[in-house]
Amino acid sequence: MTDLGKIDPAFFDRHVASNLGADRDDVAIGPTPGVDFGVLDVGGRALVTATDPLSILPDLGFERAARFALDLVLADVAVSGVAPSHLSLCFTLPESITNDEFATIQSTIHAECAALGVAVVTGHTARYADSSYPWVGAATAMGVGEHDEIVRPDGASPGDRLLLTNGPAVEAVGLLSTLFGERIDCPDDVIADAQDRLEEVFAVRDALTAAAAGPVTAMHDVTEGGLAGALSEMAEGAGVRFAIDRAAVPLRPGVREVCDALAIDPWAATSCGSLVVAVDPDGVDDVRGALEDRDTPVAEIGTVEAADGEDGAVFVDGEALEHPRVDPSWAAYAALADETNS
Repeated sequence: MTDLGKIDPAFFDRHVASNLGADRDDVAIGPTPGVDFGVLDVGGRALVTATDPLSILPDLGFERAARFALDLVLADVAVSGVAPSHLSLCFTLPESITNDEFATIQSTIHAECAALGVAVVTGHTARYADSSYPWVGAATAMGVGEHDEIVRPDGASPGDRLLLTNGPAVEAVGLLSTLFGERIDCPDDVIADAQDRLEEVFAVRDALTAAAAGPVTAMHDVTEGGLAGALSEMAEGAGVRFAIDRAAVPLRPGVREVCDALAIDPWAATSCGSLVVAVDPDGVDDVRGALEDRDTPVAEIGTVEAADGEDGAVFVDGEALEHPRVDPSWAAYAALADETNS
């Protein structure tokens, strides 16, 4: 069976890296494993851009589903430290969607974009016979800034300290408990706590807050592959060693219990809304304070060390941590959905 989720670096090297069209001098950052955005040079300024699928889960309610889908797209630009400013939307809608349901999606996107200063500049909207939820299109976000202000996920340096917002698996646990709570073997109060995690999956404002508050050297959102994947990609990309204290990594209410019930490793499960932030020591207090002012849970979980001639790697309490490669939340979702539909 082919693994679900994002392709691995070997697949990227074999099928993508050598097939990227024209070699243009204005591409400052092109497709790179572990880097969720690209950068173009436009008249000396940096145009940061990222493309993602649009996922709409009707069982969340169309308003909440639209907010969730939008933040996923905009976050991939926001983690660069550059505020997203423009958006292109492509909707390939299922036949079953009603005009009122689509109106809720579009008006929710409009309101959130207006609040963030993002303009929708182009797009495509249509119904198609073979389209189905949750994958209903794609979107491209853009933002304009200065090249020397861009925060890359592979920019961590020895001496930096590592912060984590929210914690592992908040997205996976929030979604699975909201969609399939009655099928998860946990007490009602635990399911309620887990469902609350769905309000912590919004990373755009946190990413921009962190970047503005202090000298952030690297930032990565915790998506597919979870915390273990994000840490591994950051350390390997920068060629440094991350020394992580497991006891310092927070688990939000409901996360451990739901992950145990579904046999999911929380460190390997997607956690959109959580950010790993590498910060120069002089800026740690400022970044933590700015995030806490937003009522965002944040913890210091480790430090960045020199790799001493070795490849970049992550060590948790002195033991090597491997990239999980396959996110277990995909299989858990599929199993719960099959059980619900059978």
